[in-house]
Amino acid sequence: MKNHTPKQKGGAMSLSDLDCRHAKPATSAYRLFDSAGLYLHVMPTGKRVWRLKYRFQGKEKLLTLGAYPGVTLIKAREKRDIAKQTLETGIDPGQQKKDEKALAQFKQAQTVQLVATEWYNRNLPTWSPSYAKNVLSRLQQNIFPFIGQQSVASLTVQQLLVCLQKVEDRNRYDLAHRVLQMMGQIMRYAVITERADRDITSDMKGALKKYVKGHFASIEIEELPKLLKAIERNEARLFKQTILALKLILLTFVRTSELIQATWSEIDLKNKVWSIPAERMKMRKAHIVPLSNQVVLILEELSELFGQQGYILPSAFQKNKPISNNTILKALDRLKYGKLMTGHGFRALAMSTIKEKLDYRHEVVDRQLAHQPKSKVDKAYDRAQFLAERTRMMQDWADYIDSIAVSPKTAQVSELLYVSR
Repeated sequence: MKNHTPKQKGGAMSLSDLDCRHAKPATSAYRLFDSAGLYLHVMPTGKRVWRLKYRFQGKEKLLTLGAYPGVTLIKAREKRDIAKQTLETGIDPGQQKKDEKALAQFKQAQTVQLVATEWYNRNLPTWSPSYAKNVLSRLQQNIFPFIGQQSVASLTVQQLLVCLQKVEDRNRYDLAHRVLQMMGQIMRYAVITERADRDITSDMKGALKKYVKGHFASIEIEELPKLLKAIERNEARLFKQTILALKLILLTFVRTSELIQATWSEIDLKNKVWSIPAERMKMRKAHIVPLSNQVVLILEELSELFGQQGYILPSAFQKNKPISNNTILKALDRLKYGKLMTGHGFRALAMSTIKEKLDYRHEVVDRQLAHQPKSKVDKAYDRAQFLAERTRMMQDWADYIDSIAVSPKTAQVSELLYVSR
């Protein structure tokens, strides 16, 4: 391989840009040396590449700095000087370049789907089955098909916004905000694990359409006698366990998932207590539901119908499985209450009515609803379980329901008799 070292004025051994431009290919590769180990490698194909010859720990090494003319002579000298400075710190610039390339390749392989799946699996043990199912469904339907294969490190605000706008196009504005919140958690996890430099969702404040946050449909207490009558008549011919499920969710006002997944192992009929384990609760904290006499009677009826093995509300089609997630909603719909009431609506109904009609403190009802404490005062109350007071409250609630379970004309009279007793 031939070496060429052009001489300039004053005998300085260096190249000019003219030398680089006029470097023609030869039958074999040759070098045009500049200074301090920098040279232009000219190949028979005509390709010209900047390289730096240096020594590290007694060994001669080469570092490629880029192709000419993309990398100009001035730029090549700048890269040479940076490499020399790196050498002075005791670092091999060639190895540093390899490490940076490997890191870049690693980040490129860290797709949104890969990082999101890893984030999901790490959090899975702390989530309830129903919440975990919702999270996975949102990822699979709204994220993975559109930006799943995009590198999380190079994901842009615009790419994520277009993805979320597809959700908005389905008029699911609430879901779009929830997915954005979830992507924020995923991006922060990517930053912590060094797969991304920053959380881009922090730049998206105000990017989504505003919406009025709705509430779960719930009837007023004055309308409850009609619903109770509809349940008793069962003109929709609902399965027996469905009718009993409606009564149980009214009397216990637990979350729908907490009710349908309940097993006999959680029920203590003798002591009239239902103990829901932490893994089945939304807030991952064990919860106690005192059982009123009315609830005990319903459970005894279920026991006679299906025995005390497995789920207390078994499916009509598969005894080893519980009724479905939509059983309560579908039952209310068939009873003509589809747009008026939901399973979650029973919780709102109980909260407002027990406070207003039965005069129980907010903290006691809130504890029975198993809500997450929001303020410092609520967190202080969280240390108290109010179990004795909650037990009285649950029986009073069941008795109150009995007192209004009459025709609408006499409901008000019954309520007055109950309150004044």
